[in-house]
Amino acid sequence: MKNELTMKERLFVGSLIFGLFFGAGNLIFPIQMGQEAGAHIVQANLGFLITGIGLPFLGIIAFGLSSSRDLYELSSKVGKKYGLIFTTVLYLVIGPFFAMPRLASTSFEIALAPFLPSGSQKISLLLFSVLFFFIVWFFSRKPSKILDYVGKFLTPLFLVLLFSLLLLAFINPLGSINGSPVQTAYESNAFFKGFTDGYNTLDALAALAFGMIIIENIQSLGITKPSLVAKEATKSGLMGIILMGVIYTLLSFLGTMSLGTFTLNKNGGITLAQVAQHYLGTAGSVLLAAIVIVACLKTAIGLSTAFGRTFNELYPSKSYSVFTVSCILLATLIANVGLDLIIQISIPVLMFIYPLAMTLILMGVCNQWIGKKKLIFQCVTYLTMFAGFFDALNSLPMSLKETSLVSSLLKFAETFIPFFSSGLGWVTIALLGLVIGLLIDKKKKSLS
Repeated sequence: MKNELTMKERLFVGSLIFGLFFGAGNLIFPIQMGQEAGAHIVQANLGFLITGIGLPFLGIIAFGLSSSRDLYELSSKVGKKYGLIFTTVLYLVIGPFFAMPRLASTSFEIALAPFLPSGSQKISLLLFSVLFFFIVWFFSRKPSKILDYVGKFLTPLFLVLLFSLLLLAFINPLGSINGSPVQTAYESNAFFKGFTDGYNTLDALAALAFGMIIIENIQSLGITKPSLVAKEATKSGLMGIILMGVIYTLLSFLGTMSLGTFTLNKNGGITLAQVAQHYLGTAGSVLLAAIVIVACLKTAIGLSTAFGRTFNELYPSKSYSVFTVSCILLATLIANVGLDLIIQISIPVLMFIYPLAMTLILMGVCNQWIGKKKLIFQCVTYLTMFAGFFDALNSLPMSLKETSLVSSLLKFAETFIPFFSSGLGWVTIALLGLVIGLLIDKKKKSLS
């Protein structure tokens, strides 16, 4: 048994972690935030980095610190039924319902759609998504090989392609940051808006979903003692997370600088395509297509693998292959509704489930103090669920928010939940749950 990984092994695991996390949204959302935040991009980017890299890093080490092998074991600290439901819902969100379809539709809209006539977009998306997910299925057949596929080959290729484009953009910038127009949402709350923008990357959810894969790959390299696994996950994770933070920052600043040449776009994919075309013409479009497809493929492979492994353990009556194929088929169907609709539908769901994921991660990190006090886990989680419900309502389309019932509920939340208008109402409610849990636990101890 080894006591630590070699530097080469640590780099491979760090590359795996980065590769699993960095997919479609990680490319397009920082650029879009940069365009909308304008001159306030520094504040917005700081908020974005907390949810974009800070929470995923805590998510990775939460498994080791809480001695949890996977998400089900970690979330079952709230209760067995809750653990089963939460794990199932999270993997459906991060897998076939939202994240995986978004990977395919983003690849198509950025890499291929600009070259196709408008009349052939739907059939082309269908054919592309079938091919995309066939490749995902091919590489997902052997989950033990994921370190080789993602960590050793796809991630280095992706980084070479992406940094080639970023180097050109910063050597000859499209514009300046100072004086760039700021959109309304970022005028007074740029930090908090950036914080909630980070939800869209799905990385905190991905940390919970990929925990098992990361731990197993470290164990396959000879580290088996739980405390040492946690230590190596922290060291390797730090490498991957720092790299993500650097790329997020460069992309967000690129989005702001692009306003010096281009107008505000409806999504970051359009801006990224314009930047590539501006610097390299047709060659730039080809380069961008390669960047996006490689980025999305490597993450989709990780997601389908994690989904199949987890559902096989939760529901052992069906095999890994059955769950993986089912996940891929469902993702293929949903991918064909289009990127904009996928994003629009996913936001209310994310606003509900993200606070639950964040509080679970934080309690996992604090497991040394909370330990087996299930009551504290329950108080924090169920009160956070209450706050998350209102956050989800607040992110509904305006036509639904203006209905009498939803409007009344939102007025209640704005009146009684601090920081609700900033999208952080769950923070104070979760803290209230923690205080209640601690007080009840102390009361029970004094009576025993």
